[in-house]
Amino acid sequence: MAKESSTKASPHAHSDRFIEAATERALDVDHLAHLYRQMFLIRRVEEESARAYATGKVGGFLHLYIGQEAVGVGAIAALRPDDNVVTTYRDHGIALAKGMPAKALLAELWGKKTGCSQGLGGSMHLFDKAHNMLGGYGIVGGHIPLACGVAFAAKYQQQDRVTLCFFGEGAVSIGGFHEGLSLAALWKLPIVFICENNEYAMGTPLSRTLSIEDVSQKAEAYGMHRDRLIVDDVLDVEAHVAVAVERARKEQLPTLMELRTYRFRGHSMSDPAKYRTQLELDDHKQRDPMTRARAQLLAAGYAEDRLLDLERSAEEEVAAAVAFADDSPEPDLSLLAPTTYAGPFAY
Repeated sequence: MAKESSTKASPHAHSDRFIEAATERALDVDHLAHLYRQMFLIRRVEEESARAYATGKVGGFLHLYIGQEAVGVGAIAALRPDDNVVTTYRDHGIALAKGMPAKALLAELWGKKTGCSQGLGGSMHLFDKAHNMLGGYGIVGGHIPLACGVAFAAKYQQQDRVTLCFFGEGAVSIGGFHEGLSLAALWKLPIVFICENNEYAMGTPLSRTLSIEDVSQKAEAYGMHRDRLIVDDVLDVEAHVAVAVERARKEQLPTLMELRTYRFRGHSMSDPAKYRTQLELDDHKQRDPMTRARAQLLAAGYAEDRLLDLERSAEEEVAAAVAFADDSPEPDLSLLAPTTYAGPFAY
């Protein structure tokens, strides 16, 4: 595992101790089993989403989170339920980790009225106010200033809430990224910026999109704390993000984190991903954090039968969500006016 701790001029002396404490806490096998089930559920939801897309149940674009589950699950495990999350169009896994029910997610992908946005948002715009999942956004980098606005509101209203903002490395060269970091550092906002670097901006490799490989170095231009982690263990993600979350909550200081990950599918369902070799893909699959978590549980004495029961329960949850989405009604015309214009309306 490669990692880089904060490089600001006066790093907090408690950071290393906090990482150690968080790691010890996270090594509880029941906690790891909970994280593993979340990752397993996300992967099965994504596989069913891909199947539904291929059969025409899902329209528009579909960006799968397969391979990146440890980032979303580990990062959100470091939050409180009332903390906020803002993310990109690759948002299914983040939404599930934040608490969105699989039924509401798949119904939204199916375009059904029972979806999280009544079938009107679709794959790239999942939103769940009850769980403080404040949206996936389709414009690359465009949501980063919005996340800063969420963090500013929390600070202004003294809500003691932290905001996580996820984005890919393709957003790092977008103006909104730099504007967001500049304002977050200037206003001392309680926000953690997480770059999910999956090595490809759509089909363009990292070497052709960024002049430096270490995205976290961008923080130095704004006097901001930074951290970097190669993601192969969900517990490491949780421990590192927990440090940044505590810094944001207790000291109102932002952090830029680069979490180096990998997606096993193409950019979207329409991408055959011919720009990478099968050898490269197989190499990353051998280091799948989800497989590692399962092996860790078995090595820690978690019974195989318990793991199978856990996986079976997730499979049943996904099957129920698919059936729910299939059986749910389509949105009707009564939604058109109130979701397009400000009311009141008379019907």
